Amino acid sequence: LDEAGLDHIHSHIASLSLAPGETVYQRGEQGAAVYTVRSGVVRFERVTERGDRRIVRLAGPGDLIGQESVVSRVHGDDAVACTEVELCRIPCHLLSEMSAREPALLHELMSRWQRALDSAEAWVTDLTTGPARRRVLRLLLKLSDYTSAQGEIWLPSREEMGAMLDMSVETASRLISALRREGVLQTPGLRTVRVQGEVLTRALAAEDA
Repeated sequence: LDEAGLDHIHSHIASLSLAPGETVYQRGEQGAAVYTVRSGVVRFERVTERGDRRIVRLAGPGDLIGQESVVSRVHGDDAVACTEVELCRIPCHLLSEMSAREPALLHELMSRWQRALDSAEAWVTDLTTGPARRRVLRLLLKLSDYTSAQGEIWLPSREEMGAMLDMSVETASRLISALRREGVLQTPGLRTVRVQGEVLTRALAAEDA
């Protein structure tokens, strides 16, 4: 957008700050806005018919979430902050208005929507099938996309890891402990880790072989 376009939309866009555990929106709600993630990590979760909690994907800086609101669909999942999160809330009516004037914006919206679909498909392929160790390694690789300026990534709790990877809490705990011993992970904080990229790559290559 040019400066005039930016001036027009700024009064309509809200900046939101969420603490870990706070909800962006809930499954079944009819949304009226989409959100861009400026910083932090958001998880999308749902409860199965058996009552099991499942985390079905993550979003991080630069991602667009809540796109179903654009086509008047209810939200399919609960969106919950994993870390401290900064969001921009963009009303759907503003998106429609801008897209009519700025075709490039509509193209960008569609591109980000496709990115979210690709991420959901990759989640099913890489993080819920195959050996448990490989699933944990692939999750760490995914989380590395959201590395902070300090070189650290958010580490899910063992319960969250189980809900993401369809494994028991005990298995997740055992595998994380093993990866620490192997030097894949270093733990500077309670819920943050540093991932040694080369060691992680070698561990994944060994699993894929």
